Amino acid sequence: MAKRGGFNGGMMPGNMKNLMKQAQKMQAQMEQQQKELEEKTFEAAVGGGAVRIEMTGKREIKNLKIDPEAVDPEEVEDLEDLLIAAFNEVLKKVDEANAANISKMAGGMGGLGGGLF
Repeated sequence: MAKRGGFNGGMMPGNMKNLMKQAQKMQAQMEQQQKELEEKTFEAAVGGGAVRIEMTGKREIKNLKIDPEAVDPEEVEDLEDLLIAAFNEVLKKVDEANAANISKMAGGMGGLGGGLF
């Protein structure tokens, strides 16, 4: 007589259950790590410390400091360049931390997805 429901009378096979549990556990870990990343503060300084920016993992500027000696009315373009460089540097740090979290989680998948990660 044929079994009903396809998978053991409608139940998932053991390895499928384990795979689902592992995926749920990893999702919870990823959510926790994302929350921790969002609470971190990243800092970048450029121009020998003339411009400093602090940013949260949520990509929100928390603090901006400009050395008064860096401000010369005749060199506003230089200050603008420093600000752009500082913003880009701190964003790079946030992105690197985010990528490291993703990589760490993908490495913990133990080949889940047939090498997808």
